[in-house]
Amino acid sequence: MADVGGVAADHLRSYIERIERLEEEKKALADDIKEIFAEAKGTGFDVKAMRAILRLRKMDKADYQEQEYMIDLYKHALGMLEVPPSEAPEEEDDIPPEGDAF
Repeated sequence: MADVGGVAADHLRSYIERIERLEEEKKALADDIKEIFAEAKGTGFDVKAMRAILRLRKMDKADYQEQEYMIDLYKHALGMLEVPPSEAPEEEDDIPPEGDAF
């Protein structure tokens, strides 16, 4: 092994070549994944939704639940979700005027 400036050149070359091989494999895998998405799209699946599902499936259950909670909270705050009937405030018609007996 030749040392050049304190660096073992053969050892360094070995690392670099291993990384290059793995990068080639990574590119081949990425191309395979791209083909699968294209195939799924061709059969009518929504690729954007599939990617979202893949991201969710990678998440820890607690992280997923926290994210879902925060998204729902923000949607409610922005008026993007209807409040479930069980949580909806009573309508004025449902509340008898003060002083009226049942």
